[in-house]
Amino acid sequence: MCLSVSTIPIGLIVGIQGFNASILFLIIIFIVTFCFSLLISHLITLPIINLTKNLDSISKGKLDVKLEKSEIQEINNLTNSLNRIMASLKLAIHKVGVKKREIFEDVLNVNDTFNEKQDNIFSSILGWAWETDSNGVYTFCSANVYDYLGYLSDEIVGKNIFDFMLQDDAKKSRKTFNETLTNKEPIKNLDNWNIHKNGKKICVQTNAFAFFDESGNIQGFRGINTDITDQKIAQDKINDLNNELSCLKNEINKLSNEVIKDENNLLEPNGINLEKLNEKWIEQDFDSSFVFDIDANILDCNKNILKKLGYSKKEMLSFNMVDFDALETKKELTEKINIAKKNGAYSFKTIYRKKDGSTILVFENLQYNKNKNNFKCIVREDKLPKKIQL
Repeated sequence: MCLSVSTIPIGLIVGIQGFNASILFLIIIFIVTFCFSLLISHLITLPIINLTKNLDSISKGKLDVKLEKSEIQEINNLTNSLNRIMASLKLAIHKVGVKKREIFEDVLNVNDTFNEKQDNIFSSILGWAWETDSNGVYTFCSANVYDYLGYLSDEIVGKNIFDFMLQDDAKKSRKTFNETLTNKEPIKNLDNWNIHKNGKKICVQTNAFAFFDESGNIQGFRGINTDITDQKIAQDKINDLNNELSCLKNEINKLSNEVIKDENNLLEPNGINLEKLNEKWIEQDFDSSFVFDIDANILDCNKNILKKLGYSKKEMLSFNMVDFDALETKKELTEKINIAKKNGAYSFKTIYRKKDGSTILVFENLQYNKNKNNFKCIVREDKLPKKIQL
């Protein structure tokens, strides 16, 4: 506007004095205008700069700062408001009896302290902390998610929590999350497989809860995912081994019954023919044996059984039969011992675990000694199929 007005006299000068004089006059006008602008800018910005410095000093607890007045009415109004605030603050501090340093320095440091503690907590857990909105979209994810999924937290935020799960696990987890909204109970130990950035699968255990606003409307979920991949793989292997062991026990029991019935002809309709049984075992020279009580505690043993299993006699005498029997449980052994006590003898196949960890398939013959109320176990070793490894 000013420049537009200034061109009027320049036009007159051009008509009277010529073009050169008008150019000179225009340069003078620009110089004067620039200097005047600097002066105005200084008059406006200097009070603002001073006010900013004063506010910074106030925030550090210096309540005795003198706020200078300005020629600008709006800044003066702001200065007057700040003076009233400081006066009220001084009065409050005086009544409460706290020190200014206790207020302001703690306020300045609280955010940094909180962030430091938060990072320390997140780095100490075996997983990562997260928060989502009501649709399951990440709004926060701790930085250590990179150690488990290979993504930076910025890459996680904005994506759905179920996008990182296997399809079946995502379906199962969605159902669990929806149930949480209905019953308003936390999610506990929800196992689900996630996909690492490099394509590897990791199993995590999710513990989380939904949070709501004051009106009861769902705002989102907060939780922690813990890496349990190693435990999950180990548990799956244990389950597989238990299944194989169960099948093996059934097969051994079947074979044992066939041996007793068809090969050795040990059982007769009216009970056990102990004389015939003893003759059969003596002929085959089955001299590995031990003595045990009604609770299956070892009372005595011969050298051959020690040699066969690799234990010392002291170790053997401290054992219960279940300590080296890899197939039978305490309950199952008790049932077999009771049968032997009732009928005088009982034979079956089982698997022994040697001291070095290896296993052998054996055929046991339990014989009840009524006079001493204990049992003698004569052991015959069989060949364990190569495909069976325990």
